[in-house]
Amino acid sequence: MHHQDHQAPLQAGVARNQGVQAREPRARPIRQAFVTGATGLLGNNLVRELAARGIAVRALARSVDKARKQLADLPQVQVVHGDMGEVGAFADALAGCDVVFHAAAHFRDSYKGGRHWDELRRINVDGTAALIAAAHAAGVRRFVQTSSIAVLDGLPGTLIDETCDRLPADADDYYRSKILADDAVRAFLRQHPDMHACFVLPGWMWGPGDIGPTSAGQLVNDVARGKLPGLVPGSFSVVDARDVALAQIAAAERGRRGERYLAAGRHMEMGELIPLLGQVAGIPVPTRKLPLPLLYALAAVQEGYARVSGKPVLLGLATVRLMAREAGRTRFNPAKSEHELGLRFRPLEQTLADTVGWYRQHGWF
Repeated sequence: MHHQDHQAPLQAGVARNQGVQAREPRARPIRQAFVTGATGLLGNNLVRELAARGIAVRALARSVDKARKQLADLPQVQVVHGDMGEVGAFADALAGCDVVFHAAAHFRDSYKGGRHWDELRRINVDGTAALIAAAHAAGVRRFVQTSSIAVLDGLPGTLIDETCDRLPADADDYYRSKILADDAVRAFLRQHPDMHACFVLPGWMWGPGDIGPTSAGQLVNDVARGKLPGLVPGSFSVVDARDVALAQIAAAERGRRGERYLAAGRHMEMGELIPLLGQVAGIPVPTRKLPLPLLYALAAVQEGYARVSGKPVLLGLATVRLMAREAGRTRFNPAKSEHELGLRFRPLEQTLADTVGWYRQHGWF
């Protein structure tokens, strides 16, 4: 059964298959967790899921005010001020935690024109290496790395699993930073046999609480405001951030040391996703397809304007290159995560409805 066929929500824990259950280790309990990137789409949904289970949470945020507003309904969550560029400054707050969920990443700017490699390396690669070292020094022995489908690759149309490595030479800057961040975690594991870490690889995340907004939230807002000029080519693997959060908790409780677990979601062409979004939101959407050469031209103009005006681009060349490169390479095989973590995906319609509902409720459109 492929991942797009699942309708049941993800349930943390092992699959109901008794043969699988017999092989699974008993769940490792979590009493206190540390979450980086706590105001992000994944991070804030992860904090909510942990808190709902009665787990004490320390939530890392660059802005304490922003985090307290976003998590105002969770007064029990302890907000820790800090930045992944300065791990030493918040390292003391790691002590006493059973697990670190590393959900912070620098990614937004890398799709807004220009190159951002120095910052990507500093935050995503060096920051991750510093974080796992600081966690270990503080006595933490479990670490869940938020990786990405970016670290995997395959031929268009094929089913991709956790063994399909992407070569750094075939990666854009952001993708390469994720590959190298995972390498840093694996290098640490090789040197510290007492450390347990595993990797969860999300697809394109959607869901409520996308305050950033990420590219998914921006797309919802563009569609709602009639700003989308047409349908862009390409395909994606779309997943609910809440399902990724559940996968991360299951990985912390049951994941095997050093293993990767896909939480990529459902393969969708943009030509399917936008009409479905329009249907769920009850708003008209464009139907004409924009050809790739036109997108390259638009992106080049946008980047030129951005350099002159200092304003961010809506569509950068990196984004267009990525859409062209990844078309058809977005079918992922979740069998391992299903068997070992009990991974299930909720219906995409529910994810889109909840995402749109959250923006409406918060007065975005």
